[in-house]
Amino acid sequence: MATIDDVRVLAMALPDVEEGTRYGNVAWSVSGRAFAWERPFSGADRRRFGDQPIPEGPILALASADLSEKDALLAAHEEFFTISHFDGYAAVLVRLSACSGPLLAEAVLDAWLALAPAALARAHLDQV
Repeated sequence: MATIDDVRVLAMALPDVEEGTRYGNVAWSVSGRAFAWERPFSGADRRRFGDQPIPEGPILALASADLSEKDALLAAHEEFFTISHFDGYAAVLVRLSACSGPLLAEAVLDAWLALAPAALARAHLDQV
């Protein structure tokens, strides 16, 4: 079971990451663009679930490179999901309570790579 603190460690280990807030929740950005953020459900989100069970928190949002990558992530990992609020938006939601450390590390890196400047991303990948 992963936690927001696990995300913090992974995100802050990446180059040029800043921790801040987004809508009052913790978020991590590269070059001013949030690639990972805590995403609790609003009342409207909860109503949209209707009779379906609401995923338990904490919930993490992660940027994806594009909608095709988003679809691939959703198809490949049961820990990842989306809600109607994210329709047409290149990001997935992650149930941290169901996410393993290796999958989370890969997902946070991929989210960072999706938004990091190309030269920074190449330099980081050359070092790992």
